[in-house]
Amino acid sequence: MAETFLYERQGPVGWLRLNRPTKLNAQTPQMWSELREAGREIAADGTLRCLVVIGQGRAFSSGIDLGEIVGGGLGGAAQVPAAGARDPVADMILRGQEAFSWLVGAPFPSIAAVRGYALGAGLQLALACDLRIVARGTKLGALEFRYGLLPDLGGTAWLPRLVGPAKAKELIFTAAQIDADEALRIGLANRVVEDADLEREVGALADTIAAQPPLAVVHSKRAIDDPARSLELAAVGQAACLRSADFIEAGRAFVEKRTPVYQGR
Repeated sequence: MAETFLYERQGPVGWLRLNRPTKLNAQTPQMWSELREAGREIAADGTLRCLVVIGQGRAFSSGIDLGEIVGGGLGGAAQVPAAGARDPVADMILRGQEAFSWLVGAPFPSIAAVRGYALGAGLQLALACDLRIVARGTKLGALEFRYGLLPDLGGTAWLPRLVGPAKAKELIFTAAQIDADEALRIGLANRVVEDADLEREVGALADTIAAQPPLAVVHSKRAIDDPARSLELAAVGQAACLRSADFIEAGRAFVEKRTPVYQGR
């Protein structure tokens, strides 16, 4: 059982809730380890059609729990490795990235339901999701420069895809906080909703996505996420869809004027 998050299924939709509300869901090495391990199981669930990532309480995630990170220290790992040797600190960070990166490669869409704060590592977790629905009043920002660090858990890869390289550099270089409306304006947020409506709005969106043909969804996601191979991946994905039982079901449902029931095959 994970200690740092909760997970439940509501039909074809999963809800993953960061569960350190008294710390504004500040992230720790334990949380990264638990998310990494759970991610492997969740991503392998062939019946899951959409995943919502949200924080318990009044914040999505305020970032890293610096007390745990600084208090733990790096010990011997802080020493510069010899020429040609692997860097244990870099290896540690690469493992940490896996706590979020499984969301990018998952065969289903994910939605970050963001309220309160999405700062530092919290913003990077939201960026790993396919969509971001942000409650009005939320503060978002890549604050790592304030601590002499950089957004190493995926922010440098995913933020430019959403807002463009120049805007991403501005946000990272200035460590600025922005509000929900600015996040929407620059393309960081898909929608802005009232805080009281966040879970209802996200749940409705997740249900809509979960009802779509799974094969078409996963192949579309892969083609969009790999611009260099997008046309090739779209062709391969479409071929799989044309051969699928879901394609036949869609045609029958259209003729019979009913909602299709997709099986993902």
